Amino acid sequence: MLVAYLFIMEKIICSAIWYKDLKTPVFNPVNIPNGIVFCGFRHAHCLYQMCAMTGKRDCEVGESEQGFLTNKNRFVDRLEGAKIAIEAKQIEKLKFSSTQLFSEDLY
Repeated sequence: MLVAYLFIMEKIICSAIWYKDLKTPVFNPVNIPNGIVFCGFRHAHCLYQMCAMTGKRDCEVGESEQGFLTNKNRFVDRLEGAKIAIEAKQIEKLKFSSTQLFSEDLY
């Protein structure tokens, strides 16, 4: 079963924002050592979740990075997200940047 999982093509499943300075929860993507990752349809949804959960504004929570979650439970930045989405044929080409993936490219 684990061997089959390794050969599944990685795909982008949703937008995500990694808030690096917030308290670390029990469950995080496998490659996130600290902080918390909020996910949603668009990055704005991630931001709204963080505000609702913490009562803080984006400028009050420290360092953050916008990216995406994959079906292999990994957080990836916009550059790696673009490569994954194109290789998985989720998109044909990027529309809003020459190197970075935006949620608008996916939906």
